Amino acid sequence: MTQDINTLFRQLPSIDSLLREPKITSLIAAHGQTQVVDILREMQEQARFNIREHQALPDWSDDWGTSLHRRLDRNQTSALKPVFNLSGTVLHTNLGRALLAETAIDAVTQAMRSPVTLEYSLDGAHRGHRDRALADLLCTLTGAEDACIVNNNAAAVLLVLATVASGKEVVVSRGELVEIGGAFRIPDVMVQAGCRLVEVGTTNRTHLQDYRQAINANTGMLMKVHTSNYRIAGFTAEVSGEALAELGRVSQIPTAIDLGSGSIIDMTRYGLPAEPMPQDYLNHGIDLVTFSGDKLLGGPQAGIIVGKKRWITAIQHHPLKRALRADKMTLAALEATLRLYQHPEQLCQTLPILRLLTRPQGEIRDMAQQLLPRAQAYYSEKFIVCDEPCYSQIGSGSLPVDRLPSWALTFTAIDGRGSTLEKLAHQWRHLKKPVIGRLYDGRLWLDLRCLEDGNELWRALLL
Repeated sequence: MTQDINTLFRQLPSIDSLLREPKITSLIAAHGQTQVVDILREMQEQARFNIREHQALPDWSDDWGTSLHRRLDRNQTSALKPVFNLSGTVLHTNLGRALLAETAIDAVTQAMRSPVTLEYSLDGAHRGHRDRALADLLCTLTGAEDACIVNNNAAAVLLVLATVASGKEVVVSRGELVEIGGAFRIPDVMVQAGCRLVEVGTTNRTHLQDYRQAINANTGMLMKVHTSNYRIAGFTAEVSGEALAELGRVSQIPTAIDLGSGSIIDMTRYGLPAEPMPQDYLNHGIDLVTFSGDKLLGGPQAGIIVGKKRWITAIQHHPLKRALRADKMTLAALEATLRLYQHPEQLCQTLPILRLLTRPQGEIRDMAQQLLPRAQAYYSEKFIVCDEPCYSQIGSGSLPVDRLPSWALTFTAIDGRGSTLEKLAHQWRHLKKPVIGRLYDGRLWLDLRCLEDGNELWRALLL
């Protein structure tokens, strides 16, 4: 047996001999010698392991060039693959949240291809501030005195707390101690900011008196957190932003509200459920409001802080600001997105997230019925394919209990087995452009709300 193994080991080609093979020589030209040699060494080690464990050469050992080509192709595949989001969640956190507008994409491309005036003032040929242009735009849109941009909303909350209330107490209602995705909790953010949380009220009812009684000489902030990813219903009470702002003014204590999803337009104008807007709280007198750039705003991942100039100035000078600041591509995309709001009459056409959220159910149904005959013909051997009404959700912690009427293709396994549906879902997830559906109620659903080109989906399914 040992002699047979030694014979197999001797059959392994050397790296030098492999590098002289014409097929591999062409791969070196395309991918570089360093990468090719590294993978060939990995293949050699795998072959030696196969010989030791199974007393045989691996299946691919008769054609090293083809196997190498496949591995190189896998290495070049991007980890961020475009997918069809047919999950029924429009703002899907795991799928990148908001799609950017074409103008934002163009702005990012320009910022990558050319030097830009990120921190350069053309007026005085000196260093400028990277937030200034966007801050002016945000002030125009929200009525804020000033604004600040960081890399996400959690960072915005952290920076506000660290600047305004570090070493002090922050008063928050028990019903607003939210946890966002990834077990990231408001109380934990406060600890990192050097604040001490003071909970007031109960889970379902908090009154202004609860805030008032919690105030002492060490109170650094009165805070509200919009419960954007859940809702408490029934016997409830909460303190309004206007009442909290007045208490803060009388007590000379700064106030802040974390809105999370942060729409800056009246969603009801577009037939969507109401969502609180930063400008409303600013008008009530709240000192600082934080919200996200990549949720209902429809832009890139960013954290936006708007409010009183004195506090924004302090935030801009905090050491954490440099660690949390947004890069030029984020700022370019955010500016282009915000400029779309200067022409609100066209937002449903120019802002992808609003276009998807406002699609009429009838339009989505028509697309489903166009795709249905082809899907029935192609999948009829194993599945019953139907088109059915359904409900989409907005997602990413925005308007958690509100649903949007939509339409879907549904696939039911003829053999009645859940494993058959799971196999189909797995197959779709491994297409060249993966298709992400939803398994529910014994069926695989493809909610078509986020699909704007049915032919593109069909071409993907046929590959």
